[in-house]
Amino acid sequence: MTGALGRTIPSFRMALMIEQAEWKPFRACLDRSQRKRFDMMLDIPRLYISSCAGAANPVLLQPILMSMIFHHFKQLGQLVERVEMLAGEHYDPIAR
Repeated sequence: MTGALGRTIPSFRMALMIEQAEWKPFRACLDRSQRKRFDMMLDIPRLYISSCAGAANPVLLQPILMSMIFHHFKQLGQLVERVEMLAGEHYDPIAR
């Protein structure tokens, strides 16, 4: 796959590694517990490599962030279902 001006676009796995390396200065400013959470967050896009690559967008950060948001959206949905089950109520966000 080639991009603008005939340059080769790296595989998404390689691009993800490059993007993670660019965030190292930011990561270095975090405390130890925040680094662990930040690393966990940056590991999420690996779960969606094929979807991210399918986006075929040379702006790499967009599909990376979208996969993180999607993953957390799914987790929040599971938590809401669990709270509803424990509370015996249905949560309606529109009714609030």
